Amino acid sequence: MRQILIFAIAVLMVGGVAARYLDQAALQQPARAAAVHSNADARPVSSSRSLTLMTGQDGHYPVEARIEGRSIDFIVDTGASLVILRESDAARIGIHPMRGDYTATVSTANGKINAARATLDRVEVGGITVENVQALVLPDEALWKNLLGMSFLSRLKRYEVADGRMVLEQ
Repeated sequence: MRQILIFAIAVLMVGGVAARYLDQAALQQPARAAAVHSNADARPVSSSRSLTLMTGQDGHYPVEARIEGRSIDFIVDTGASLVILRESDAARIGIHPMRGDYTATVSTANGKINAARATLDRVEVGGITVENVQALVLPDEALWKNLLGMSFLSRLKRYEVADGRMVLEQ
């Protein structure tokens, strides 16, 4: 029952991701321009158990994560219930779903698409590490960027967004 609930939430959240980002980008255009000029250095600031991310030029919070010893680029997405990986990036970390593994149907802004379930042994972002993270793998054409969703974020002590910054704390 829990897996069905998680899957249903994932379907709803992935479906709204593209539309939400487009709406958010349109609403934040002036704020984003000011943030870009006032925060020329947008590199993450990390302490041992805390990470501060600066908003990118597109209004998203980009972050590099290490999975299976490999660096993968993500956008932090509080609207995605799971970590979502593009198929090519999943392959880089050793996840190779077979055609029959794509049993989860996900609704996106571009329609429904099949996804494969996966569990990531360890996701490291800055000094923050979360183990056994649930994820979905989608075909590359369904997603322009990997999403670091709630299956990672909900396991943190806190995450907070304010003034063009996102703070992750474990």
